[in-house]
Amino acid sequence: MENKFENQLRELGIQLSEHQKWQFNKYYELLAEWNKVMNLTGITDYDEVNEKHFVDSLAVVKAIKIEEVKNVIDIGTGAGFPGLPLKITFPQLHVVLLDSLNKRVKFLDKVVEELGLENIEVLHGRAEDYARKEEYREKFDLCVSRAVANLSTLCEYCVPYIRIGGVFVSYKSGSIEEELQSSKKAVKALGAEIEEKVKFQLPGTEITRSFIKIKKKESTKKKYPRKAGIPSKEPI
Repeated sequence: MENKFENQLRELGIQLSEHQKWQFNKYYELLAEWNKVMNLTGITDYDEVNEKHFVDSLAVVKAIKIEEVKNVIDIGTGAGFPGLPLKITFPQLHVVLLDSLNKRVKFLDKVVEELGLENIEVLHGRAEDYARKEEYREKFDLCVSRAVANLSTLCEYCVPYIRIGGVFVSYKSGSIEEELQSSKKAVKALGAEIEEKVKFQLPGTEITRSFIKIKKKESTKKKYPRKAGIPSKEPI
C-alpha cells in the first residue's frame, strides 16, 4: 500500500522505484542517527522529514523543467536539502553540494557513500570562494538554495554559478514581497532578472511555499561575489 510520502510525490508527478524508496529511507535513518550528535535538523519525525524536507525539496519541479537540467549546484546545502533528494529522484543529474561547515560535509559524504550515489560532488567551503574558481563559475544550468538568507545576499552567492540562460531558484516561506522588491537591484547588478514567483502548497498540507525563479541574462561582473562575509553584511 502507498504511504503518505508516495501520495504527496504523486501529486508532483513523481514516482519512485523500490531502490529510490530504499535510498530515501536510508537517508532518513542516517539523518536521525547523526542528528543525535550534531545539529542537522530540528525535524526528526519520519513523516515530517518526508514532508518538510524531502517533498519540499522536490517541489521545485513546479517551477522548472527538470528534464532540461543537466547539472545543479546546491548552495548552503546543510543536511543535503534540496540537492540530495533531487539526486536520488533524478539520478541523471550531476549534483554539487556546497556547505561551509565541515561536520555537515562529513555527514553528506557518508550519505553519498551509503546510498551508492555517483556523479555527485560534496564541497567544503564558502559560496563566495568557490564562485571565483573557473571550474564552477557560470557552469550550471540550475542553482538551488534553501538556505536562510536575505534574497539579495543569496543572489550574490548563487547567480555567479549559473550559465547565461540558466536559473537560480530560491526556496522561500512566509511573506516575501518586501524581500523581492529589495533584491531587484542586486539581481540586475549580477546580470540576471526575476522571471517569476511560484507560490504553492505542499501536497496534502496547509503549508505554503514560494519559489523565486531568477534567470541569468548576461555574464556576472568579475567583482561579484565580493569577499567572504561582505554579501551578508552589506547586500548590494
